[in-house]
Amino acid sequence: MKRNVIMSERRIIKTIQEQLDEMPNMPIPFGDDVSAYSLGNDQLAVLKTDMLVGRTDVPRTMTLRQAARKAVVMNISDFAAKGVKPLALLTSIGLPRGLTERDVEQIGRGLNAGARQYGTFIIGGDTGEASDLIISVSVFGITDKTSIMLRDGARPGDIVVVTGSFGKTAAGLRILSRDQQKLESTWKNLTKSVLMPYARLREGLTLSRTGVVTASIDSSDGLAWSLHEIARASRVGFLIDKLPVAEEARAFAEENKLELAELALDGGEEYELILTIKPRGWQEARRAAARVGCNLVRIGKATAEKHVLLSVEGRTNRIKARGYEHFKS
Repeated sequence: MKRNVIMSERRIIKTIQEQLDEMPNMPIPFGDDVSAYSLGNDQLAVLKTDMLVGRTDVPRTMTLRQAARKAVVMNISDFAAKGVKPLALLTSIGLPRGLTERDVEQIGRGLNAGARQYGTFIIGGDTGEASDLIISVSVFGITDKTSIMLRDGARPGDIVVVTGSFGKTAAGLRILSRDQQKLESTWKNLTKSVLMPYARLREGLTLSRTGVVTASIDSSDGLAWSLHEIARASRVGFLIDKLPVAEEARAFAEENKLELAELALDGGEEYELILTIKPRGWQEARRAAARVGCNLVRIGKATAEKHVLLSVEGRTNRIKARGYEHFKS
């Protein structure tokens, strides 16, 4: 008797890709944050699609408006990681029976709020009936081929930087799952990071123009997994000597006796950017980020040895490739 094996999200993607004919001269290969089509003259049409599903992506207390806005932010964050300005969005929405007109209105308001926050518009889409809430967003943009920031350009000696701190979302999800209003009130900044995420679009656009970024990814799947993704694509390793932990996450971990490194490394949906910078370009990158209100944090360097290591407080350990993954997490 055959037994069904539960495939991971990444195995499913790989299996589907193996059935596809690859388009000749793809400007961006399978496996990066976005896809692209060459328009000639070094111009690329950049495309991205991602979906939000109610059961797996909408935590308790998140409103329909917040969920729809999050569906936009998820996609914008990948454009931010590539340094590409989003020009227009499409959305396809699957709606379960029982939603009211007010519910549908809130979904529309959330989509519009997300699009307008990042200077773009929803220009069309589709709706249908579904057994769960599904909001799929597709993004379109145009960029110069030489300015897009991919995952595969990191080189040994490059500096690893991030646009913010980590751990808040992982802590916030733990709080929301407990169904305790007092706890949510005490740790409001942590739960806000889950309910109202922010994409680093201005930072990505600004840093892409410096020409000193060698690789970039957003941290939606977690800091640890994202580091491994750049390492794999660039064929390098990383030595991380500073764990960029948010102070609120540190306090929450201490109060609840949680492993701080796990909160910072293995959580997802933080939507920070993780970038590698040419050593001579570090000051230029810092100044560029500061102009848009971002304090870049140096957390380590790329190495020729293809291991992803964390070295803090005199101890060095491997960072495992863990993070959020559908069908597993």
